[in-house]
Amino acid sequence: MNVKQASNKKEIEAIIDLRYKILRQPWDQPRDTGTDNIEESSINAFILDNDTVVACGRLQENENKIGQIRFMAVDDSQQGKGLGKKIVEFLELKGKELGLKTIELQARENAVEFYKSNGYSIKEKSFLLWGLIQHYLMTKDL
Repeated sequence: MNVKQASNKKEIEAIIDLRYKILRQPWDQPRDTGTDNIEESSINAFILDNDTVVACGRLQENENKIGQIRFMAVDDSQQGKGLGKKIVEFLELKGKELGLKTIELQARENAVEFYKSNGYSIKEKSFLLWGLIQHYLMTKDL
């Protein structure tokens, strides 16, 4: 399974569907909380299995050549197969192509070890999403 970059609205909508399923629906959050107004200017990476998006992540460029990975999701049926690692590697490569110096992200507590295994380190404990899910600011120099 190869990583692709979304190039049209249909692909972005399919990515948002997975984000909703994995990152929002289990906490009774609305679908629109899984997107924002910079989808088109960000790099949306995804992996398909039988024409269904099963993994995704997004890279956006923030100020001072700092990139941010957001909305990482892997379908429950595909966990543990290395798809998240493939998405992160793809987004880091795109970040290097853009000349980014650092990538940061807000990792949910249950994903901290995954990001550590991909070279990220905790900078600080950050926020509690919906009063339930602890997040940590993590960074990696490119």
